[in-house]
Amino acid sequence: MKDSLKAGLTFNFQYRVPENKTVPYLYPEAPEFQKMPKVLATGFMVGLFEWTCIQAINPHLDWPEEQTVGIGLNLNHLAATPPGLTVTVAVKLKEVDGRRLVFSIVADDGLDKISEGTHERFVIDAAKFNKKVAEKGQRPGT
Repeated sequence: MKDSLKAGLTFNFQYRVPENKTVPYLYPEAPEFQKMPKVLATGFMVGLFEWTCIQAINPHLDWPEEQTVGIGLNLNHLAATPPGLTVTVAVKLKEVDGRRLVFSIVADDGLDKISEGTHERFVIDAAKFNKKVAEKGQRPGT
């Protein structure tokens, strides 16, 4: 981690919602989702928030050797967003506690606030992390 990774860092990201980020595309093999409205899926919204946080802090890490993984979410989904609208995600790094990072997040689609809350990430050594995951995948029962 670089010395520039400090609480107070802010970052905004805009993303135009395509149809393939709506609920029916979340798990195409789930017939229940196929009947749901074509609006931004909460699962894709969470991924968008993680992506925004990653973009915010990557310049302050020794990327790609250092990366971050999501470890906590406390978010709501306040309004439906149809394809074609642009979501603006505003993140602020509220806390740096060793390798644990806490972000506040607010997002809107140009018409409504669609979410607010917090997201925690943890800085990892990518090689060590990937080695542990590979070892886990080799355990009996996998």
